[in-house]
Amino acid sequence: MITSVKEILQKAKEGGYAVGAFNTVNLETTKAIIEAAKEMRSPVIIQVTEKTIDYAGGRAIFNLIKNCAEFYALEVPIGIHLDHGKSFEIVQRAVGIGFGSVMYDGSRKEYEDNLVVTKKVVEFCHGKGVDVQAELGNVPYIGEGEISEINWEEYMTDPGQAKSFVAETGVDALAVAIGNAHGFFKERNTPDYARLEMIHKNVDVPLILHGASDWENGRVAEVIKRGIVCFNVDTATRIAFVNSLMKAAKDQNDISFDVRKILGDAREAVKQAVMEKIKIFGSDGKA
Repeated sequence: MITSVKEILQKAKEGGYAVGAFNTVNLETTKAIIEAAKEMRSPVIIQVTEKTIDYAGGRAIFNLIKNCAEFYALEVPIGIHLDHGKSFEIVQRAVGIGFGSVMYDGSRKEYEDNLVVTKKVVEFCHGKGVDVQAELGNVPYIGEGEISEINWEEYMTDPGQAKSFVAETGVDALAVAIGNAHGFFKERNTPDYARLEMIHKNVDVPLILHGASDWENGRVAEVIKRGIVCFNVDTATRIAFVNSLMKAAKDQNDISFDVRKILGDAREAVKQAVMEKIKIFGSDGKA
């Protein structure tokens, strides 16, 4: 059933577990996430990026997720979320489509610019009953710098700024940087747990961790104890999907032109990856 992302995050915060926010780009990935959530009896967030909106069509992908959730998964809470909206205009577009939760990502801007635009986004969205996640600090991507030369202090969230930022903007959730990284960018050897503890003490909104596809159980448990209630996952499900397709293409003994079988196997691979994450995050059985 469609549930507000704010409610899903708040219940995780109160329950001492985390939920997965899984990116989708198509029918197969969407159904894999929903089937995993049903089997594990877990709340989930399904999210799309600007690029996916451009690729699939905003109304098409939004209503695909909505219809699958409403028709096939009434027993589990499912939130729909815009991931990494980089401008006020894309946020407006998403809200117009029907998204009840958006992320405005001004993390590449100077602090004051991020603050000003985030306040504008929150004012607009809250006026329409839409929740807002923001990002403070910087979670790097491949291509943004030399991995061997990165100064993590320049990337990570400042706990004092986090307190002021949340108070001034009124955001509903905050994505933080503690040495985590998107995609295949090499992360900080050890997450800055002390920094996360300080952020958690300074703000009362749910804290989100991006770039969590490769996080194993030990680190996951440590940051949940320190206030993280949601992990964004994209790379892990992409790898599962693409690896399944590559296996089908390379299997010379069972060449099949049935696209449904090939994509069905890829969907199953993504489902297994999502179920593994749900177990690690501790949200299984929480629906």
